[in-house]
Amino acid sequence: MFNLFQRKLKANPIFAPLGTDMHCHLIARVDDGAKCDEESVECLNTLKAVGYNKVIITPHFSSRFFNDEEDIQRRYAALRQLADEAGVEIEIHSLAGEYRIDERFGERLANPRFLKLADKYLLTEFSLHQNLPGVDETIFNLQMEGYEVILAHPERYPYLNPIGDRMEQLKNQGVYFQVNVLSLGGFYGAEPKRRAYQMLENGWVEFIGTDTHNPMYARALIDISHDRKVARTIEKYEFLNKTL
Repeated sequence: MFNLFQRKLKANPIFAPLGTDMHCHLIARVDDGAKCDEESVECLNTLKAVGYNKVIITPHFSSRFFNDEEDIQRRYAALRQLADEAGVEIEIHSLAGEYRIDERFGERLANPRFLKLADKYLLTEFSLHQNLPGVDETIFNLQMEGYEVILAHPERYPYLNPIGDRMEQLKNQGVYFQVNVLSLGGFYGAEPKRRAYQMLENGWVEFIGTDTHNPMYARALIDISHDRKVARTIEKYEFLNKTL
């Protein structure tokens, strides 16, 4: 785990090879991400400092955060104006969403207004605590509608194991995997870190994102920017972030 009270480190731009951070929660007051405009600006500046040149904003859409796409688009426009006025140098490239496949997801699928990455990828997530029934069918239905499905941070679901059959089944189903960079440094604990590196070794990770929520995540990104193993990982694997 990171020691958030250690001496202040200067950010190291190790994520420059990725180009784009494709997963973060920096529209203030819409989910469990940034709580205010100042937090949004601080996090955007940190993403630039650790090497990203573009960012795609991905607020939560779930039973807990039943956000409306049109409202989120207005708030996204306000964030871009705020960043411009604050002199933020990172490009706020586009808006997408992180959609949880839960008991209310069917309502969204019946009336789709999904905010996609690169106009084709749908960033989804599962419950962090339980393996809900019907997930495979939902993913199949999305694919039949033409969506390329990305599963956010599969290393964080305790009921998925890269050594078992479930993850391989998802890969065989054509699901893209997006690992959180902070998992590689142990931010979420030893087990998600182990799973993340195992998935990388299996060749199962197409995207990598920061999943930045607030300044605590930003400070952790600065810490991890000095992790040599993480830097080597970013250089070693061919991620699809630059295609977004």
